[in-house]
Amino acid sequence: MTAESPDSTLGHLLREIAPQVLGALARRHGDFAAAEDAVQDALIAAAAQWPEEGTPGNPRGWLYQVAHRRLTDGLRSDIARRRREETVATQLSNEAVVQPSDTDFGAEEDDTLVMLYMCCHPALTLPSAIALTLRAVGGLTTAEIANAFLVPEATMAQRISRAKGAIRSSKIPFSMPTDAERAQRQAAVLHVLYLIFSEGYTSSFGPSLHRTDLSNEAIRLTRAVHALLPDDGEVTGLLALMLLTDARRAARTGPSGELIPLDEQDRTLWDQRLIAEGTALVSTVLSAGAVGSYQLQAAIAAVHAGAARAEDTDWLDILGLYSLLERMSDNPMVALNRAIAAAMVRGPRVGLELLDALDVEGRLQGHYRLDAVRGHLHEMAGDRDRAIGHYRAAAQRTASIPERDYLITKAARLASSP
Repeated sequence: MTAESPDSTLGHLLREIAPQVLGALARRHGDFAAAEDAVQDALIAAAAQWPEEGTPGNPRGWLYQVAHRRLTDGLRSDIARRRREETVATQLSNEAVVQPSDTDFGAEEDDTLVMLYMCCHPALTLPSAIALTLRAVGGLTTAEIANAFLVPEATMAQRISRAKGAIRSSKIPFSMPTDAERAQRQAAVLHVLYLIFSEGYTSSFGPSLHRTDLSNEAIRLTRAVHALLPDDGEVTGLLALMLLTDARRAARTGPSGELIPLDEQDRTLWDQRLIAEGTALVSTVLSAGAVGSYQLQAAIAAVHAGAARAEDTDWLDILGLYSLLERMSDNPMVALNRAIAAAMVRGPRVGLELLDALDVEGRLQGHYRLDAVRGHLHEMAGDRDRAIGHYRAAAQRTASIPERDYLITKAARLASSP
């Protein structure tokens, strides 16, 4: 939910404070959809005015005041149409000169974290809660959320719209959940944080591979959840996964922002501080007993982080971890990654056979990553023509410019090789 480029200073500021303002308005008025519309109007106003007039001394308060005015103006119009003047007059008279206070913004709580839990509302199905939270807290566009869910953009737009309607009709208070309610919403919260980080680490759209505002915010919020629940294995696993993955960020792009794959990265650029912290978290959580999906993904990331050279990677260990992960996860991307690991251990033909099974399921049909992995495995097998065809098909399907350019370059190099 930003009105500027997400990589700009202004865009970063708006992304940081927008969920806080939205949370305050939603809690005050009890209408998420109206509050979101009002905040969006305020963001547009900020993007237009602040570059010309300068950023206000209290940007959060400014955004709150503008959004509050838009919201109350909307209430006046709506109530006038419905002939509820008396009810509205009472509400507006109580709020006409509202100044944002510590109560509005949760003085003792992280307002974005509050908003995160608020959006994972009991009136919603898990997919709808996740989609709505990605929109309100993560600031992802509908297209980006649709990409994460592997569904068409129109389908996701309808899902988000229905989610807002479900909250409005449920009459359930839109407020910070109790400890018991928070536990019920925990899976949705963690999945949202994972998806926000993933979009920041590998942006699905546009000219940049990274959107560090998203990945940094996901790490910050996950640290906050971990501080609340230090003994939760999956929270710890997710934080470790983010740290170990983000540690590779500096090595993932070249001087012009071009993508550098894992096996070609300069590993001296990896952030050893993050690797040490993430590895320690993994070690702690894996020794505690029951293992969840984020813990397994973190363990895989730790194996990669522990290899000084690409050829030192323990692919057999990674394959075993992916096999465990696939048993507890219905995510086709896990199956795709297991096919890569199997190819590294048992040869590309084995990996290609596993990809054929994904074709039968059809859940990754048309997704660029399926073609990209196929191209890689055909290249490993020495089938240059098929590799070129799949690289080109993947390049046509991705909306990420760095990934597109990388795939086009791979195809061109194979085509020109003797």
